[in-house]
Amino acid sequence: MIEDIKAIYRNDPSAKNIEFLLYPGLHTIIIHRYISHPLYLINIPFIPRLFSQIMRFFTGIEIHPGAKIGKGFFIDHGMGIVIGETAEIGRNCVIFHNVTLGG
Repeated sequence: MIEDIKAIYRNDPSAKNIEFLLYPGLHTIIIHRYISHPLYLINIPFIPRLFSQIMRFFTGIEIHPGAKIGKGFFIDHGMGIVIGETAEIGRNCVIFHNVTLGG
């Protein structure tokens, strides 16, 4: 999570002090990394997708629980982002609004 916070400050010049707490991209990636993806990997049904859809409702960013995302990932102006199950995102990547990755 620390590398994702550093990515906010590295890629967004308007980020100051603790404003990183307000970034919807960070909220979404935290839920993906620490809840949805681990549950998906141990084959727990429904709950990972439920969290994905809840985050989509609140942030406009949908990340499938099966997506593989590296550290330092930054979503800038994330409305309309869809990251599919087969997507593999490396380290230190930046994605802007209205992007779809995967099938």
